Amino acid sequence: MGASNKNAQDNIQPKGNKKPIQVLHISKKDSQEINNEQNNSQKDIKKNIAIKPQIIKDNSVKEIEDSNEKTKDFDISQQDLTQQDLNRPLNFSEQNADFQLERTVDEFDFDESAFLEALNANEPIGATGETISGKVIAIESDGLYVDIGGKAPGYMPKKECGLGVITNFKEKFSIGLEMKVLVIKEQNADGMVTVSARALILRQSWEKVSSSAKNGDLINVLINGFNRGGLTCDVDGLRGFIPRSQLEDGQDYQSFVGKNLKVAFLEVNPESRKLVLSEKKASLVSKLTSLELGQLIEGEVLAVKPYGFFIDLGGASGLLHQSSLTNGSIRSLREVFREGEIIKALISEIDLEKGRIGLNTALLENSAGELIIDKQKVMQEATERALKTKALFNKKEQDK
Repeated sequence: MGASNKNAQDNIQPKGNKKPIQVLHISKKDSQEINNEQNNSQKDIKKNIAIKPQIIKDNSVKEIEDSNEKTKDFDISQQDLTQQDLNRPLNFSEQNADFQLERTVDEFDFDESAFLEALNANEPIGATGETISGKVIAIESDGLYVDIGGKAPGYMPKKECGLGVITNFKEKFSIGLEMKVLVIKEQNADGMVTVSARALILRQSWEKVSSSAKNGDLINVLINGFNRGGLTCDVDGLRGFIPRSQLEDGQDYQSFVGKNLKVAFLEVNPESRKLVLSEKKASLVSKLTSLELGQLIEGEVLAVKPYGFFIDLGGASGLLHQSSLTNGSIRSLREVFREGEIIKALISEIDLEKGRIGLNTALLENSAGELIIDKQKVMQEATERALKTKALFNKKEQDK
């Protein structure tokens, strides 16, 4: 019992019957071989990167590129082929062949003249302010319709059919009556324009009075009313106004209502519809019409201005400008003439529209500055000297 078995320890087995863990031992030589392989693989990668990568293309991309390469050599001028050439297979080897193309008119072409004619046919008739001749085709209670050659007739409201109030409307206008009208409103969605006979009459009246004012014409007007500022009258359908200051006697101006007055045009402005007349200017123009260019007149110096002298011609005044005073040089206008002095001068300008008379004394001189040196001699010989200058004014009248 007390004997021990020395081999007992050798027979002891590990508890649980587990196998011991196996450890992979790498020698130093194996480690160097692995490092050499990694370095070689990195060198191969860098070498591959330096080389331009090859792009792998699929079959569809290759077919498109091959087609583009073939069409590069194709002459563009051969695109416009005739129907016969289209039916024949294309031969790309005939690159230098010349084709004579003949263009034919088809449904996609158009004739330029026919196109312009169509545009003119559809062009709207009747722009605002245009005068058109037409014919009355229908009469209504509130207006009438005028055929003006458009796709739709022109409409004329009753108030636009004439000046003032029209009582016998249907008697004055009849079917088929030809008349000229003025377009006052362009066509609407239906192609109809608004026309006016009244507006055309007024336009013609403004043109007439403007021409009369430019020519310095005098007219007789019937005074039909008054207000605080003056008198009113009618001039070819236009409302004229005569200020009290433009009357020969403006004290009892209301008494002129119903009477005729001879007046001149003082201001004519169609845009603002302003027509101002003057009885005083009419008296002045009447005197001016009795004068002529080159005529020698005698008058009194009314005033001395920095630019010349105003001379009284007996109801009218003339301007002797410093530029027409003498051919010599002067220091002051007063060393030549003074207020109240009676002088002689030639009429060098007559402006009936502005009611202005221009005078000249330089033409009476025989030498430059003679009027300053010997004024009395020039005035005494003015009649004889005026005869010599008459030819100059006659030539001036002929050149107008």
